[in-house]
Amino acid sequence: MIAVMTTSIVRELVLRTAEKHGVPEPVAQELLAHSRPCLHLVHFQDLTPAQQQGARPAARTGGLPCLPEGVDWPEGRKPLVLTVDCGALPREALDIELPSDGSLLFFTSIEYEPESSVVLHVPADASTTQRSAAYELDGRPEQVRVYEPDVLYSVPGLTVSPEWRDAPATSAFIDSGIDRDDILDDFEDAVRRAAAGGASYGVAVQLGGFSSPWQSAPDEGDLVLLAQIHGQSIDLDVYTQTLIVGTREDIAARRYEALEFEQQV
Repeated sequence: MIAVMTTSIVRELVLRTAEKHGVPEPVAQELLAHSRPCLHLVHFQDLTPAQQQGARPAARTGGLPCLPEGVDWPEGRKPLVLTVDCGALPREALDIELPSDGSLLFFTSIEYEPESSVVLHVPADASTTQRSAAYELDGRPEQVRVYEPDVLYSVPGLTVSPEWRDAPATSAFIDSGIDRDDILDDFEDAVRRAAAGGASYGVAVQLGGFSSPWQSAPDEGDLVLLAQIHGQSIDLDVYTQTLIVGTREDIAARRYEALEFEQQV
C-alpha cells in the first residue's frame, strides 16, 4: 500500500510547487484551504516503478459478485462495475467514512444513463458465493453484462474545489496579468501530480475528494463525492463518467440506498 501524506507534508508540497511556478504563498494557502484528499484507484501500469514495488490490490473492476446467502443480484440486474476491498484502503487517506473491512460493490450501467444503481457492503466475515450472470425474465433466458475483471491499486491524491479561484488572493492574482489562469492551471496540475506521487490517474476511479465533472458538479451543498468512475477504467470503449454522491451522514451510516448516481458524457 502506498503511504498517505500527512497535512504538514501536503502543505510543504503545495508551497514548494507554488514557488516553482511563481505562485504567491497566499494563493497556495487558499488552494490548501479549498482542497480535499481522495484515493485514485488505478491499474498497475499507471503506477510509477517505485509505487509498483510492494503495491497491494485494493479493488477490482468487472467480474461477478460474491454475495452472502439470501442476498441476490440487486433489482434491475445492472452490471457489477467495481468491488472495493475496504480493508486494503488507508483509512486516514479520506475525509469521508467508509467501512473498515469487507467490500463495497457498485452495480450500475456505465454505457447509458442507469434507471437503477446500487451500492452494497459485504462484511469481511460473511460467507459468500459467486452469483451467476444468467437469469430468466418472463420465461426467457437472459444474462447480465459482465465486464472483464481487472485489479486496481490505491494512490492517495489531492483534489481542489473550483471555488478556490474565487478566493481573495487568488482572484487578485488572476486579475494581475493576462496569463495568470494558465499559471494556475499548471500549478494545480503539478500539485495533483505530486500528491499522487507521479501516478497516472486521468482515466481511473476516484474515491472521495471533489469531483472532476465534465458538466455541472453533483457534489454541492450537503452532497459529497463517494466515487467517480470513468467508463474507460471499466471498458476502454466506454466514454462516460459516473458520479456517485451522498451526504456525509448517509455515507458514514452506510445508508447507500440514499446515494445519487449521475452519468455524464
